[in-house]
Amino acid sequence: MPTQIKEDIVSKKEKYIWPCTTTLYKRPLVVDRAEGMRVWDTDGQSYLDFFGGVLTVSVGHCNSEVNAAIEAQAKKVQHTSTLYINEPSVNLAEKLAQITPGRLQKSYFTNSGTEADETAVVLAKLHTGSQELIVLRHGYSGRSQAAMAICGHSTWRVVPSSMPGVVHAASPYCYRCPFGLTYPSCDLRCAKDIEEIIQTTTTGQIAGFLAEPIQGVGGFITPPKEYFKEVQRIVKKYGGLLMIDEVQTAWGRTGEAMFGISYWEVEPDVMTFAKGLANGIPIGVTIATPEVADSYKGVTFSTFGGNPVTSVAALAVIEYIEKNDLLSNAREVGGYLRERLEELKEKYPVIGDVRGMGLMQGLELVYPDKSPNPQAVLQVFEKTRELGLLIGKGGLWGNVIRITPPLICSKNDVDEAAKVLDRALESL
Repeated sequence: MPTQIKEDIVSKKEKYIWPCTTTLYKRPLVVDRAEGMRVWDTDGQSYLDFFGGVLTVSVGHCNSEVNAAIEAQAKKVQHTSTLYINEPSVNLAEKLAQITPGRLQKSYFTNSGTEADETAVVLAKLHTGSQELIVLRHGYSGRSQAAMAICGHSTWRVVPSSMPGVVHAASPYCYRCPFGLTYPSCDLRCAKDIEEIIQTTTTGQIAGFLAEPIQGVGGFITPPKEYFKEVQRIVKKYGGLLMIDEVQTAWGRTGEAMFGISYWEVEPDVMTFAKGLANGIPIGVTIATPEVADSYKGVTFSTFGGNPVTSVAALAVIEYIEKNDLLSNAREVGGYLRERLEELKEKYPVIGDVRGMGLMQGLELVYPDKSPNPQAVLQVFEKTRELGLLIGKGGLWGNVIRITPPLICSKNDVDEAAKVLDRALESL
């Protein structure tokens, strides 16, 4: 009976949902329920979740404390829109102002990372009076038309760009340096090249620079320690704002601090959030310094932005992270995870690079000549699914395994996952 239920669901999906809504695996995984670190399919098979709904389930599936906050608010008031004020959204905005770096203070709430990033871009243009934007190759900002114009992946750009003034700089991709150099003797060529890009491909006055601290969909490309300080210096010189996309790196994910950019020791003018902030409840946030936020002079409106149920979920997630010191857990368990992955790299030449921070780690699989090996990733995916482990993939060529368990992950969970990965890689 469970198998028949699954087949019925898959059949209905194919009939009623756009085919571009692709799924992982040769046989689609139909999720029935989840709790903590585990997911069960409609056949009753259990999986250790090391992808967390694309870095969204930050404090574990169906977290009881977060759910209790959601249920209580749902019984009180579920929706108001931004035309009215609700206390949970104001409390969330206050909390974000207290914990974000630097002078970030005023928030605008939306439904997703796509909206958060697009809001940031509009805000930068209004504040500076410039229409030109510097972004990164291999970067990803969402699925709207403007977000696709910013995106540095042909895979996700299904229509040509219709937004002028977007310039893509080289990614700080040390494993595949676009300049053929090696860090640190490279003298941060990828960062310093941004100045020449501004001088030669823009009017010389830019709205800003938008980037992820660690490129998520791009395959967890992690810049050198000095990268963002140099970028910020250049961006400020030419009148732009530093906008940091923390959709995947925030809320302790990197193990360094609540926000990924803290490791690079710069203070952004604008930051964006989504995904793990509400543990699976749709949310988007764009936070800015007061003078930048106040540049949006006209009226605007978001039907679901600042929804009271969403807001209490986000507050509950932040409180849970703080109360249980999940930043320290991400640092400690993330370090242990990195050790286990480095051991696999020593054992299997197909792993060309291990990179990332905390509980955000990537394995780039390659052929002997270092060229991308997406076929190996697909084989590993099928084997890990068979053995009860869920992982993600990314990178421009689809050859990077993304490992991002919820922040409640333990060393025992890491050992279990590493054992499965070992068996999957061995099967290659």
